[in-house]
Amino acid sequence: MGRVLYCSHMAERANSYLSRGKKLNLNDNAQADRRHSDRFPIEREVRYRVLNKRSSEETGDGKTVNISSSGVLFTVEHMLLPGRRMELAISWPAQLNNKCALKLVARGRVVRFEGGRAAIEIQQYEFRTQSTTPPTATTGLRLVN
Repeated sequence: MGRVLYCSHMAERANSYLSRGKKLNLNDNAQADRRHSDRFPIEREVRYRVLNKRSSEETGDGKTVNISSSGVLFTVEHMLLPGRRMELAISWPAQLNNKCALKLVARGRVVRFEGGRAAIEIQQYEFRTQSTTPPTATTGLRLVN
C-alpha cells in the first residue's frame, strides 16, 4: 500500500513539474522523498561543541541553513567527522512571554559534512532561556542581577 501512495505522489509531482515546463529528475525526487521531516530555510546564529571524553573541547560558531524536527544543516568553521556527537545552541526567533530570549539546544550525531556545512541528526533537544547580558571582557563571566 505504501508503494502505491509513493507512486501516486510521484505522478502528481511529475504532472506538476511538466505543467510548468520543467524537467523532472526522478532520482532527485526519490531522494527528497526519503526525508522524514520538512525542512525550513531558517538562518540563525549557532554555537556548537563536539561532545568527547578528551579534555580539549572543539567549539565553533556558524549559521543554520535549514532546520527540521529531525535535523539541522549549518555552516561550520572546521571539519566535523560523521558519527561525532555534538551539541548545538541555536538562537531562537521567538521569545518566552514576548520578553525573554530563547535558544534551542540540540544534541545529536553528525551525519554529513561537505563544503563547510555539517548536518546533524537530532537525538534530543530542549528550549532554554538565553542570557542577554554579554560576558565581561576581562573574566568571561556574566553579570547576574
